[in-house]
Amino acid sequence: MVVESFFVFLARVMVFSSYVNNSTSFENPLSEEEERDYLIKMKSGDKHAKEMLIKHNMRLVAHVVKKFSNAGEADDLISVGCIGLIKAINTFELDKGSQLSTYAARCIENEILMLIRINKKHKNVVSLNQPIGIDKEGNELTIRDCITDTEHDVSKEVEDKLATTKIIEFMQKNLSKREFEIMCYRFGLLNYPLLTQREIAVKLGISRSYISRLETKAIGIIKENFNEF
Repeated sequence: MVVESFFVFLARVMVFSSYVNNSTSFENPLSEEEERDYLIKMKSGDKHAKEMLIKHNMRLVAHVVKKFSNAGEADDLISVGCIGLIKAINTFELDKGSQLSTYAARCIENEILMLIRINKKHKNVVSLNQPIGIDKEGNELTIRDCITDTEHDVSKEVEDKLATTKIIEFMQKNLSKREFEIMCYRFGLLNYPLLTQREIAVKLGISRSYISRLETKAIGIIKENFNEF
């Protein structure tokens, strides 16, 4: 089993950490002028601008996740939805006639739908032929239409593997054995099955709240050393 890409892993760690620490409140959406300004700055390499775009669109992630409340645990759906949000922000093109929120909502849904597709216990939650909207030409869009495979980029894959190896080595050196094990289960690293906090609690015979505390602690350690990667 190949570990998930370094970008996806860090996206989940960084944004999920933000969600955990601020799950009871979300920043208000940006105005059109503010959003455009941050998008322009982000395209020029401004990391703060990107952080602001993520922060002020977390409410959108929560809104989309509510539509799939019967499809899994909220923390997993939120973390996967955040991946979709980051992908949307990274790939959104200005002056294409669409709004970031509309584009991001579709990307967030796609990530959640792919999670549902690969998780066998959720395979009957939705049908791939279920209508979810219409395209610009007025044609009906189904879940199947929105699930697409990305192009295979060998050089990017090698780069991701090397970077992921680096962060795994960091975790092995800086996390406790239990913290490292939990992170491997939560993010599907090193051939560990991808599990929810509840599933890990049952497997390890400890409480879910303890799993959550250790996970939050581990994410904090990684976040503090993010620039090293």
